Amino acid sequence: MSSPATSTTFVRDVLRRFGRNRKGSAIVEFALVAPVFISLLFAILETAIMFFASQILETVTQESARQIMTGQAQAAGYTATTFMTNVVCPQIPAILSCANIGVDVESDPSQFANVGVATPVTSGAFDSTKLNFNMGASCSVVTVTLYYQWQVFVLGFVPNIASLNGNKRLISATAAFRNEPYSGACSS
Repeated sequence: MSSPATSTTFVRDVLRRFGRNRKGSAIVEFALVAPVFISLLFAILETAIMFFASQILETVTQESARQIMTGQAQAAGYTATTFMTNVVCPQIPAILSCANIGVDVESDPSQFANVGVATPVTSGAFDSTKLNFNMGASCSVVTVTLYYQWQVFVLGFVPNIASLNGNKRLISATAAFRNEPYSGACSS
């Protein structure tokens, strides 16, 4: 039977040798830092992809608004649904889904100040009932806003990025313009 002093000395020697041994310290340090690093990397990638999607939405908004500005959408008699189907959705690339897009078109006969942009959020959820579709007539002032519900996956390092329930962020793009005088000269 060993004495308590011998076992204490043995434990002390083992701990001293363990403390001096540097083999494997890099893997331990990496194991401590890796989760934070990888999470931060994914947060950066997701934010970059979300900004890319926002730029795509801007482009689609500008191209779709051109159909209204030139009177082509009015001549075709588009409703909100047919405008989405025939104008907006064919321009959407694979990174976005047409099912997550909402279209709001507001107009005023003469002034930019009277045209509002809807806030289609009710209790943290996207509310499509707040969207309007009024393309206006020749020379009307119009705003076209596309809304996209972006699914957020990495939440830890980007606080408050999800603006909707269900870890979604509402991305929007707006085009404001005066319709061209496609049916005659403008009065002002």
